[in-house]
Amino acid sequence: MRWLNGISVTDIAGAVLAVFAIWLAGQVPSLEIAWVMAVLTLTVFLFAFEVVPVDVAALSVMVLLGLTTLLAPAMGLDSGLVPIEHLFDGFASNAVISIIAVMIIGAALDKTGLMTRVASLIMRVGGRTEARIIPLVSSAVAAVSSFMQNVGAAALFLPLVSRISARTGLPMSRLLMPMGFCAILGGTITMVGSSPLILLNDLIKTANQGLPPEQRLAPFGLFSVAPIGLALVATGILFFVLAGRFALPARDHLKLLGAGDPMAYYAETYGVSDFSVHEARVPAGAPLAGLSVDAIERRWNLRVIAVEKGDGVRLGTSGVDRTLGIEQGTLLGILGTEERVTRFVAETGIELRPELEIFAEALSPQRAGIAEIVIPPGSGVVGKSARDLFMRKVYGLSLLAIRRGDDTLTYATGGVRDLPFKPGDTLVVHTAWADLARLESNRDFVVVTTEYPHEELRPHKLPVALLFFALSLGLVLFSDLMLSVALLTGAVGMVLSGVLSIDEAYEAVSWKTVFLLASLIPLGLAVEQSGTAAWIAQATLTALGEVPIWVIQAALAVLATFFTLVMSNVGATVLLVPLAVKMALGAGADPAMFALTVGIATSNSFLIPTHQVNALIMVPGGYRVPDYLRAGGIMTVLFLVVSLLMLNLVF
Repeated sequence: MRWLNGISVTDIAGAVLAVFAIWLAGQVPSLEIAWVMAVLTLTVFLFAFEVVPVDVAALSVMVLLGLTTLLAPAMGLDSGLVPIEHLFDGFASNAVISIIAVMIIGAALDKTGLMTRVASLIMRVGGRTEARIIPLVSSAVAAVSSFMQNVGAAALFLPLVSRISARTGLPMSRLLMPMGFCAILGGTITMVGSSPLILLNDLIKTANQGLPPEQRLAPFGLFSVAPIGLALVATGILFFVLAGRFALPARDHLKLLGAGDPMAYYAETYGVSDFSVHEARVPAGAPLAGLSVDAIERRWNLRVIAVEKGDGVRLGTSGVDRTLGIEQGTLLGILGTEERVTRFVAETGIELRPELEIFAEALSPQRAGIAEIVIPPGSGVVGKSARDLFMRKVYGLSLLAIRRGDDTLTYATGGVRDLPFKPGDTLVVHTAWADLARLESNRDFVVVTTEYPHEELRPHKLPVALLFFALSLGLVLFSDLMLSVALLTGAVGMVLSGVLSIDEAYEAVSWKTVFLLASLIPLGLAVEQSGTAAWIAQATLTALGEVPIWVIQAALAVLATFFTLVMSNVGATVLLVPLAVKMALGAGADPAMFALTVGIATSNSFLIPTHQVNALIMVPGGYRVPDYLRAGGIMTVLFLVVSLLMLNLVF
């Protein structure tokens, strides 16, 4: 926002904070604390007004702290604010390595298709009512979020919520915010669920360096916070189930899965717009029993694109070929016109399901769709037909139409499976994207369709992925290994076993988060070792006066909530944990509980869309800032009440 003569709000805020820092320099007990407070003020300004990206701001602050070693004489100090040999300790810290490992493990589990299986289960049992879907989706995303980054869990469930919305008619705005909020809440279930909690034990270790042995804090275990996190998740779900219709908007949603849908193009070019996909079951006594896929397709002019006979979904090259026999109880994925599907049902008595269930994930737009392929001159398939080539079994392609010169050959012109291919033919096919990706390296075909999901899932790696996940979890729970070593064991195991390639592991890491966290750790060290945290704690206790300990704890939680709204939750944790420990010692309270209060309260980020998850769901859900103020305001109060109550009950 620009004011008179081009002066912005940021300019005014910068000037006010500069004056505040100068005034504060005269109030603190030492010059070193004055300089640390100046750096803290600069950090808050950079984070709150996003003068530069937050990771750049953190990196700049770290460099500035390093330069104080050179500038110490000019600053009136004997040494820099942070020992130069410890400036980069953050990059090798237990917290940073743990976060990297958690990201890799989460990506590996997603690569196996585990998350899509969870999504399919939710769609089968969730029904069409908001009161059933919200608890299922929210509890599932919270469970996933407890072992991976909040924004990663929310991103996994975003397409799922979009599909549920499209099928049930429920607005995205009524489903996405509960999912997003519970992704944030799920991060409080374990000590590896969010960056602040992963960082907390490292900050406690730093705080212990300035405490006598009898006052040093013990690190928290993996599930130490589980009762608090579970209570918060339950509160969030109950809030949206009971009061969601009042707190959530019900405006039209954006259709994410329809973006870039090529069907309009194919309808205009090839006349295949009337094709649709159905799921059907072969009942006992149906005349289909004993027939082959080929016989069904030839008689009713349909395409059987997926089969499930009790031994797993067969799609494309994974097992659907024309000789496959159909038995009673078999599930079929059928592609055809409404007219032919209706005739097929009437003549066979097959049970047509109202929507995809078993095949919902395998045939979703993220896994399969319609594509164009050209037969180049010199191709080895010239002169052969789809039937000759066993095209579906060998290549995973179900042929729908052929564009030959100015003519379009389809089922309406007598069929295409027995037509020999000619150079220049453009084939319209239904295929799994994984099969299409493999075809790109085949010189007999030229894949024209390029805008499709290229991700290749590895469901056969699920058992080994679960093995290494369980191994990491076991090491965390039942050994004395550092958290980072235990988690890295699982992460490295995922790479060595081929669940992820090393390049995919690198891509799974949010290096912005890594640099943000690692660069702020030296600032926490400066706040602690300079005595700044102790001075702020004492000044705060003096200002509060003689009040009960729970009031001081509540004030700390509110302060952490405010800080996490205007700056990163990692930054808020680094600044406030040393302060919380000193405040607890000064008030005669439990410093571990006060430190954990900060670690939990920095996840209380619902009021405005500053959290990554809130920003992720804002546009797809069609949310506006007032929507967050209304629903997020209530959630913020509930979070404070429930978390403080559970903290005092558990600890």
